[in-house]
Amino acid sequence: MASLPTPPPDPQDDPAAYVGLTAEEAERQAGERGWTTVRTLQPGAMITMEFLVGRINFEVTDGRVTRGWKG
Repeated sequence: MASLPTPPPDPQDDPAAYVGLTAEEAERQAGERGWTTVRTLQPGAMITMEFLVGRINFEVTDGRVTRGWKG
């Protein structure tokens, strides 16, 4: 039986550190720090709740990150 692939580890990065940055700057920094997927959301947006290793989520208001979380 074939073994299952091992997902890459999450970057050791604090999503809260992006709060206050512009959405563009946060996305650029997240890519440089190893995040494979960046999801930018408006406050109150409906989203799926599955956890995806390597994804960082940003809630953005008026072009600035107001919240960040993994998955």
